Amino acid sequence: MGTVAFTPVRVKDGAQLYGVFHPAAAKVPGQRPVTVVLLHGWTLDNRLWRQQIADLPERLGAPVQILAFDLRGHGRSDATRGSDATLEQLGDDLAEVIQQLVPRGPIVLCGHSLGGMAIMEYAHRHAASFARRVVGIVLVSTSAEGSSRTSYGLSPRLARVMRVLEVQGAGLLARSGAWRPHRRLMPLLAPGVRWLVFGHRVDTSWVALTASMVGNAPLCAIGGFRPSVDLHHRVETLAAMRGLPVAVLVGSADRLTPPACAETIARELPDAELRVCDEAGHMLPIERPDSVTDAIVSVIRRAGPRSRRTPRQRAAVKAVKAVKALKSG
Repeated sequence: MGTVAFTPVRVKDGAQLYGVFHPAAAKVPGQRPVTVVLLHGWTLDNRLWRQQIADLPERLGAPVQILAFDLRGHGRSDATRGSDATLEQLGDDLAEVIQQLVPRGPIVLCGHSLGGMAIMEYAHRHAASFARRVVGIVLVSTSAEGSSRTSYGLSPRLARVMRVLEVQGAGLLARSGAWRPHRRLMPLLAPGVRWLVFGHRVDTSWVALTASMVGNAPLCAIGGFRPSVDLHHRVETLAAMRGLPVAVLVGSADRLTPPACAETIARELPDAELRVCDEAGHMLPIERPDSVTDAIVSVIRRAGPRSRRTPRQRAAVKAVKAVKALKSG
């Protein structure tokens, strides 16, 4: 599948977002191919999805378009300015990127960690667009409950202390601008990266790629998004996904979004397919690429050729809108 780099998308507040678009190699007359939109995690970029982009067309055996873009403040996209480093903004960005780059046809959204949270914000803030366009969801190593269950592999008491220290430190980083002084330190920090985000079986190339992505993230993004993640709570919004094909994946050794996070999501989406990857950590698209690709394929096939929601799905979206209206009132 050839890679086409598109001109950065300029969103309403003037920020430019960069990504890569992989058009379908073949198209079926009279039928629009499904577009898979891939959203990476915090401090990462679109390189997270290298293996899925390479394997998905052949594994699916049908025309598919793939869009992987760098979230605001990450990769080649514009750095954040502090006030825009929020999950709400990422949800709005996703809505604009879809509107500009994938204006028609069915969409399957696949989000890792922060990217999964951005999908939830999109469903919450742009319910009509979500209902009209999205036919399937893949949530990888993510949470609908913010960082409340993040353990860092520590005891509950130490984990609470670590979360407080992390949020306080993030405030300092958020005011540090678009500098990347940590880039040169990543070889020294690699053992810590390996311990924090990977499971029991680790390849050095995985650590090198992850360190490269983290090293490319500016300090303002590393610190800026942390408070928003802490406040994230979109369990009720998951109702908008009921009736859709959904896959939820988590590593059994994930220290950042442990299996309890995935279990909460699965409870709200009883028809979702829950996959717990044994001895894997937080970086499933790299650690367990086949499992993630297979989940995307499964969701696309379960979605079939449909591009509109069923009555059950529309009812779920209406319920989310009603709850949102009550809270705002």
